[in-house]
Amino acid sequence: MHYIQDILLLLIYSLFSVQYNEVNFLFVLAFLLTVIYSLLGFCLKTVRLRMAFGILFLAGAVLVPPMLFFYPCAVYLFMHDRRYAVCSCTFIIYVCLLFTRHMTFFHMAFCLFGCFLAVFLQQRTLRFEKLSVKYRRTQDDSRERNLLLSERNHSLLERQNIEIYTATLKERNRIAREIHDNVGHVLSRSILLLGAVKTVNKDDSLLPLLTDLEGALGEAMDSIRQSVHDLHDESINLETAIQGLIRDFTFCPVEFEYDMHLQIPKEVKYCFISITKEALSNIIRHSSATQVHILLREHPALYQLRIEDNGAGVSQSSSGIGLANMLERVQALNGRFQIMTEHGFQIFITIPKGE
Repeated sequence: MHYIQDILLLLIYSLFSVQYNEVNFLFVLAFLLTVIYSLLGFCLKTVRLRMAFGILFLAGAVLVPPMLFFYPCAVYLFMHDRRYAVCSCTFIIYVCLLFTRHMTFFHMAFCLFGCFLAVFLQQRTLRFEKLSVKYRRTQDDSRERNLLLSERNHSLLERQNIEIYTATLKERNRIAREIHDNVGHVLSRSILLLGAVKTVNKDDSLLPLLTDLEGALGEAMDSIRQSVHDLHDESINLETAIQGLIRDFTFCPVEFEYDMHLQIPKEVKYCFISITKEALSNIIRHSSATQVHILLREHPALYQLRIEDNGAGVSQSSSGIGLANMLERVQALNGRFQIMTEHGFQIFITIPKGE
């Protein structure tokens, strides 16, 4: 954009030479050749071609003298390509041509001022381009820093959510233990004492009251048991549970990938934990694997579990009781259970969400 503006400004300046020249065929030809040369300088991508056309342009001034007044455009192109040595040599030739044409002082001053104007415009454009590049680089750096900060903040928030979730699970476990150890034992002792009271009771009028009280205590005990069971189920962290199984597995190295959200249905948790435990046990009993890979991943519509080893493809029988139990667990959740034995042994399980 600045190139076009500068060239147009130099062309307009050169056209003022009509004050010293007659507008004839040669002048119009010089103007058209300058326009063509300027367009070629803008379109051509090869610097050598632009330099060649610039030298031809200056040589054409021998045949078309008015082209000397448009030489500032050539100077601008030489400076634009940073061919300062070529520009200096052609400028010396240009000055010699001005003298051979026996131009007046005003003609020479007009031409030379146009050359200095071309140099000034090109330097101004060069500074602007450097500032533009620096500005874009600063923008890119700022955008990159913002992205890095955003990712870091997102990572910190995720870590904070995980810590909060882990603390919540620990608190649920603590509450479940407190209820089981304290309230549960008190209710159990109360039920036993009430049974003893009913045994030694001789007053038939108290029997209905004691029976109702026994039923109420039994309901309270069942409710507490259910609450403790629910708290225990909800307090299980799937990732931590799988990592515990891997720590206890010393048969061969295990590569573990986990990409699931915090909130996972308890049925899916128990299914994946049981299948992983059974699969690792089968590897110990039947496989000659030296590497195991476990992947748990959550997709928008399903949960995925993949367990694979590099042991022999027939090392685990697809008709075993352990695999049958895995299949039953997956089918109970309307999932899909696949076994592949092409490269090692692989168990691939998908369980849909919302079932």
